[in-house]
Amino acid sequence: MTTPPVCDYEGSDYQTSFWDEGGRAYEDKAEEIALKRLLPKSGKLLLEIGAGAGRNTPRYKGYERIVLLDYSRTQLQQAQERLGKNERYIYVAADAYKLPFVDGLFDSATMIRTLHHMKDAPAVLRQVRRILQPSAKFILEYANKLNLKAILRYFLKKQDWSPFTPEQVEFVDLNFDFHPKTIRTWLKESKFNLENQLTVSHFRIAIAKRLFPANFLAKLDGFAQLTGNWWQLTPSVFTLSTAIGESAIASEGAFFQCPQCNHAPLEETPEMLICPNCGAKYAIRNGIYDFREPLA
Repeated sequence: MTTPPVCDYEGSDYQTSFWDEGGRAYEDKAEEIALKRLLPKSGKLLLEIGAGAGRNTPRYKGYERIVLLDYSRTQLQQAQERLGKNERYIYVAADAYKLPFVDGLFDSATMIRTLHHMKDAPAVLRQVRRILQPSAKFILEYANKLNLKAILRYFLKKQDWSPFTPEQVEFVDLNFDFHPKTIRTWLKESKFNLENQLTVSHFRIAIAKRLFPANFLAKLDGFAQLTGNWWQLTPSVFTLSTAIGESAIASEGAFFQCPQCNHAPLEETPEMLICPNCGAKYAIRNGIYDFREPLA
């Protein structure tokens, strides 16, 4: 199965440089408000796609277990350092285009600040729907091309691409902005029913962040988020959808499947998972299941 290239944060200090020291306290707090609004109060098993260093993971308080999935092993190692090694957290390094889980396993999934790295977003959304149970909840955040700054730049002829057209725009290599209508179409085609939209980061302006405290801006943003079902003009949009249609529910004890041949179950040893169908072997290193590529 050939998949598009993946944006790899291996070896990156993204959590420190972008979030901890990058002046994004307001954006982080605004996203916390949005997640609190959209998240179900409780659940059994949640998949966090693009978990990175676990910035959002502590916010999923009502879930019994959480699977942190990221393509970067080092990001997951940072998440382990932040959250610790215990049975509540399962760390998985894998390609979102080939999720290594059986059908109908999760009752919830989140994908925050991750879709904008996906060249083939519909393919990823189909994978997410596959691993979700019927009526499962899916929180998706996407980078919005129809934001006020992009509209202004377009009218001032400071950018070539139009924020009004439906196609995605790749403004930097493997960094995409999407039109809200296109996202809604893709969700529907992937068998999701869109229930709620929140517009986030209304005040992502340098001068506003210099003049006002992050908590104050986030509180204002929290009120403004409620307009999301009317219009979407912010750089970030959060959506809540429900998985619809008939689909599988994972059998008791089922969990991983082989991303090479889709066989399940896999045989597990202390050091690896082995596919009895195609013979592929996947390493287990320091508590991280590594499905990026089979062992040689």
